[in-house]
Amino acid sequence: MTLSTTPPTDAPTGPPVHTLAARDVQIGYPGRTVISDLSLDVLAGEFTVIVGPNACGKSTLLRALGRMLPTAQGQVILDGQEISRYSTKEVARRVGLLPQSPVTPDAITVADLVSRGRYPHQRLLRQWSPADAAAVSGALAEVGMLDQADRMVDELSGGQRQRVWIAMTLAQETPILLLDEPTTYLDVVHQIDVLDLCSRLHAQGRTLVAVLHDLNMAARYASHIVVMSEGRIVAQGSAGEVVTPELLGEAFGLDAVVLADPENGRPLVVPRDRRVGR
Repeated sequence: MTLSTTPPTDAPTGPPVHTLAARDVQIGYPGRTVISDLSLDVLAGEFTVIVGPNACGKSTLLRALGRMLPTAQGQVILDGQEISRYSTKEVARRVGLLPQSPVTPDAITVADLVSRGRYPHQRLLRQWSPADAAAVSGALAEVGMLDQADRMVDELSGGQRQRVWIAMTLAQETPILLLDEPTTYLDVVHQIDVLDLCSRLHAQGRTLVAVLHDLNMAARYASHIVVMSEGRIVAQGSAGEVVTPELLGEAFGLDAVVLADPENGRPLVVPRDRRVGR
């Protein structure tokens, strides 16, 4: 008997690709519209960074993508379906969101906080399991905090706390991660630690979307950059395509020189010194 070497057409080809997109959305707060008629496809498997001036709608967009903020018009589409049609737990099994400046509960240990990331996987007849314990330990190891598991979170430095919050998000084991300003209030060493971690997750196949303020960090780490201004997307593409003097002037009102980073060749933004006459 001859065996065919051609796989059947219905054979699995790998893990499913999860998709997230905004379609003609209007988003805002009571009495104030922040974003109007905006559409965005989150590129699967990419590390997308959203940049833009303060109050341009970056965090508002991210919160809507994570279903923390409803849209007034338009839709957020997750895996081909409007995101509001999913249960809260189902969304949390597909999309992990680390908000800006999360509030730490009082008197909680590192391990207990990270274990809260397993909530979406708990059911009435399936409570804590070896798989949950492994996910928490793995997340803590990924961020370098496994040896701090029994410490109280309020005893940690700012950089350590941020890594614990990221570990909680990792413990959800979602294919898509949304990070709202994950480097805020961190010194430059801890910023690099956090973004190196994001880069590793991206290399492992996760889809990441982060809001950052630092243009040079965005240019160094992102595989795709979205530039926003006044509630709209003004450009998107690779760092080399969008980080240009012309776009910096248009989106940020910034007069800058863009050089090649001597470390990696990516764009390096050097604001012009206004004190120097030209």
